[in-house]
Amino acid sequence: MVVSSFEYRLKKFNKLYMSKLKSVIGIILLIGLWSCEETSKLPDPLEAGWNNTAVCEVLVDNDEMRVLKCSFAPGVGHDKHYHPAHYAYAISGSRFRIEDKDGIREVDFPTGSNYYSEGVEWHKALNIGDSNAVVLIIENK
Repeated sequence: MVVSSFEYRLKKFNKLYMSKLKSVIGIILLIGLWSCEETSKLPDPLEAGWNNTAVCEVLVDNDEMRVLKCSFAPGVGHDKHYHPAHYAYAISGSRFRIEDKDGIREVDFPTGSNYYSEGVEWHKALNIGDSNAVVLIIENK
């Protein structure tokens, strides 16, 4: 059977293309596994604590929700952790230094303030204010 020049180049192109495509797919899979692995190694807010000391306690944990009460004296924070989607309410507020993928910033979280988050890949927090902070974290399951 005679193979035309076009067919020969097409076969060569397909062989090269498939080889490169397999390499790209492999890289994408490795990146995906690496990012999943990184998140799964991080503790959730209950497990994170501060310098191996718990800062959160469970108030409610059932099929529908988990409610945590987290307390931060001045100079106490929350080691690096992730959050699923949650609602937070400051029973007692303070000023925090927050570090996350976007950098470091200082924020006031005054008593009575609240927010909803779709989730946090990772962050660390430190109470840099002069008052005790107590925060409720409510997570849907």
